[in-house]
Amino acid sequence: MKDKIYELKADILSALGHPNRLKILEFLKEGEQCNCDIYPALNLEQSNLSRHMKILQEAGIVSARKSGLRVYYKVIDPRIYDVIELVREIVKSNIQRNMDLLAQL
Repeated sequence: MKDKIYELKADILSALGHPNRLKILEFLKEGEQCNCDIYPALNLEQSNLSRHMKILQEAGIVSARKSGLRVYYKVIDPRIYDVIELVREIVKSNIQRNMDLLAQL
């Protein structure tokens, strides 16, 4: 059972592990969005967006709702943005640490 929990955690972290998926999540921060608005705004091919959205859905991060030919996506649990913010802070710290090392040269 513990292994399944680790797999579920890894699925979420893996889904966050692509720049386009992070961009998509930032785009969805304002609420539900149509696929027809997402892919042009992020300069993605529609097929590429669909592939990324499938990964985010399978990880339980976003949900989809069809309305005619359009698909609307939204973030299921906004706490995912807390995770993204923590990663941003870690990246910022890493950059600062590297700059401090560079300054010592």
